[in-house]
Parts: sequence; structure tokens; C-alpha cells
Amino acid sequence: MQKRPLTPGYLFFYLIFLPDTWQILIAFITAVIVTPRILTPDVGAAGSAIVHVMVAGNVYVITRPIGRRISAFLKKLVLKRQGSR
Repeated sequence: MQKRPLTPGYLFFYLIFLPDTWQILIAFITAVIVTPRILTPDVGAAGSAIVHVMVAGNVYVITRPIGRRISAFLKKLVLKRQGSR
């Protein structure tokens, strides 16, 4: 079987079909929104970075089922339409 060429379109669809992409995106957005609300004013830059990473890591693990559902929905939506041509 011949390898597919590595094009921007192929990379884009490969990434949106991965559950990890959605988990990372949700974790990043959650960390950016939640972390400033839970930090106290006496926390320095290093402490803030650690809390950001901890929040993002925990949300990444928790959102595994959500990432799978999103990618399954997109696969069904995109590949179903593509197959009907």
C-alpha cells in the first residue's frame, strides 16, 4: 500500500480526528480560565506555572471520554459525507 502524501489538509484532518487534540484543547482552555481564579496574590511565577500544568493535566485525564465522543462525531459527520460522493 502506498503512503499518503503529507499535505496540510491531511495533517488537519488527522489532528481533528484524534481524541488527544480535543483533550489538549479543552485542558488548555480550562487551565487559562480556571487557574487565575484559584491563585492567591502571593504565588510567584513558578507557582503559577505549576498550578497551570496541574490543572491542565487533571483536565486532560478527565476529558478522555469527551475527546473520544468529539472525534467519533467528526469522523461520522465528515467521512459519511465523503463516502456518499
